[in-house]
Amino acid sequence: MKTTQIVPFFQTLQAANPHPETELEYSSDFELLAAVLLSAQATDVGVNKATRKLFPVANTPQAILDLGLEGLESYIKTIGLYRSKAKHLMEACQILVDRFGGQVPQTREELESLPGVGRKTANVVLNVAFGQPTMAVDTHIFRVSNRTGLAPGKNPLEVEKQLLKRVPAEFAVDSHHWLILLGRYVCQARTPKCWECLVTPYCDFKPKTPMPAAKKRSS
Repeated sequence: MKTTQIVPFFQTLQAANPHPETELEYSSDFELLAAVLLSAQATDVGVNKATRKLFPVANTPQAILDLGLEGLESYIKTIGLYRSKAKHLMEACQILVDRFGGQVPQTREELESLPGVGRKTANVVLNVAFGQPTMAVDTHIFRVSNRTGLAPGKNPLEVEKQLLKRVPAEFAVDSHHWLILLGRYVCQARTPKCWECLVTPYCDFKPKTPMPAAKKRSS
């Protein structure tokens, strides 16, 4: 993607969705951290189903600790890898209580010191909870960045660095939401829906996927 195309690319996404938000449901910094930790290799829909039951009962580090490991597992057992996630979340809650007064820290280093919190999770929390212009590169952003030519890279860290260089400052905070949603619903892995993509004019992907014949007949 040419540098001159980056601003119109994001202006188009912004016009379609001026105030993008994460699809994870949360009402506090800690709820967001817990939801993101639980979302690894799971869908936001699946995580939301579990946290709708968990958070009304326990939505602080101390309340999670008070549940106990088996109690926590009973709420999140519908989520993949729930046993290891429950263990990590319990350990993270203990550290939050012991070292951070029960508050979610606001630096990458401190967040990544929590069990189960890697660079991507830390970036989500820093961006969504604290408004920092970080890039949380998940599978969707990795695919969209490479496929469109916006920020090519061989691994998530390379893509993250390219995005931090190439995304203009005015779009930096919201850009990762736009890219995730684009990858989740339009620029999908197997068959990108190029025929309904708003940013097709700026995308390097070729050949563009044509509209399926069945959709042509019904339109």
